[in-house]
Amino acid sequence: MATLPESVDYTDKDFDALRARLIALVKSVFPDWTDFDVASFGNLLVELYAFIGDVLTFYQDNLARESRLVTATQRKSVMALAKMLGYRLQGAQAATADVLVQLARPPAASVTIPAGTVLRTQEVTEPVRFQLLAPAVIAPGADPPRVVAVVENSKTYTQLFDARGLADLELHLDYAPYLDGSALVTTPQGAFTEVDSFLDSRANDRHFVVAVDQNDRATLRFGNGVSGMPPSGTVSVTYKTGGGSVGNVDADRIVVIEGAFKDAYGNPVQVSVRNPLPASGGADRQTVASAKLLAPESLRALTRTVAREDFEINARRLPSVARALMLTSNEDPTIAENTGILYVIPQSTAGAAVPTPALKNLVLRQVTEVYPCTLTFQVSVQDPVYRVIDVAARLFLRQGFAGSDVRDRVRANLVSYFRVSEQDGTPNPLVDFGFNIKDAEGNAVGEIAWSDLFNVIRDTPGVRKMGDARLDLTLNGLPADVKLNVREFPVLGTVTLRNGDTGELL
Repeated sequence: MATLPESVDYTDKDFDALRARLIALVKSVFPDWTDFDVASFGNLLVELYAFIGDVLTFYQDNLARESRLVTATQRKSVMALAKMLGYRLQGAQAATADVLVQLARPPAASVTIPAGTVLRTQEVTEPVRFQLLAPAVIAPGADPPRVVAVVENSKTYTQLFDARGLADLELHLDYAPYLDGSALVTTPQGAFTEVDSFLDSRANDRHFVVAVDQNDRATLRFGNGVSGMPPSGTVSVTYKTGGGSVGNVDADRIVVIEGAFKDAYGNPVQVSVRNPLPASGGADRQTVASAKLLAPESLRALTRTVAREDFEINARRLPSVARALMLTSNEDPTIAENTGILYVIPQSTAGAAVPTPALKNLVLRQVTEVYPCTLTFQVSVQDPVYRVIDVAARLFLRQGFAGSDVRDRVRANLVSYFRVSEQDGTPNPLVDFGFNIKDAEGNAVGEIAWSDLFNVIRDTPGVRKMGDARLDLTLNGLPADVKLNVREFPVLGTVTLRNGDTGELL
């Protein structure tokens, strides 16, 4: 009877491993079959089945990987797993800007620039487009003939659907990327309101929910007559698309207005626009990495702030907070009993940013009122304690690279290494508070490793090698790791680079 080899490694699932197992099985049945390295129909079948097994096990591995939040890589999988936790990934946010709409001369009659008018940057191929959110009206005889209006990096669409009062009606919107919360639904029964779920909806409540897929296309779903009213008649859905960080254009970039305009008497007018200040508020959709981090945290502290980690999680729920560290007497003996200090790092492009008093008050309210803590526990929100890391290095340049270019690249790589957050808003794993860096036994061993910064500089394009003398790379003047106190957060200080061939500063 044919048997597989006694020693079976079920992790060997590629083509070669499966072929070897099949050959062993064939030998147990046909001991005279020995020519497995020649072209024959039998060997063709063996390799065919090994190939099919390789493909099937590849699919199985992918299914297993995508079934767990920590290992999933596909946005569709992460969205489905996060939904099981009651967490929804955020879509893109649209940038807004104040624009100055001006006429060439005072008008004889009022001039109205209608809402939805497109304003854009002056690029010909890929301009950034905005739309006017409300009509801009310039009164007759106004001098100067101008008005300030608000524009948004979005586009508005309206779709009509025929509903017959059926339960669980689903409407698929044609255009993407959908902007969260922008859908306005009107029906013969009246306007419908968007809700997170139908759990609190009654039979006559005009509610709908929005589901956004991995391609940022939205589907509207209505009630079943028990939880939410199903619409009937013509359903009008007005919604917006667009958004993203691309909309955060600089000042004086929005300079083109599309269309021809007339005053109330029908006389043509010449209109110009500009944005005196940069556009702001634009953000890309939430990344998979961010969702994998924040979805479990959404269950960690639901409505209260109790454990030490709850203070950090609830503080980071504020968009303006990048990092947070909570210390009590358990972590720092110098802190009084039943008291905690919450160190907060704000979202900022600066290296050593400190929170404003308004932000600290907002964080305090977040962890004591919005998510209440125990009544007898005293919380203090304080500025972060930064540990400045000065870097000095002697390096050798590759032939053909300018010293100034290599210097700028090294500094840019070091700035990237010490950044507080990634571009998607998730914490940069390369740097952290000293308390959060642990050894195998769980003891705090916060440090900035000398070898890590050595690798950052050495691997910069244009660097041929690092100097091999003891003081050719120093951190704060010493060729050693920089130890961090439990409450300290590292930031980059001065960077001094010297050309190893000439001895000159770069």
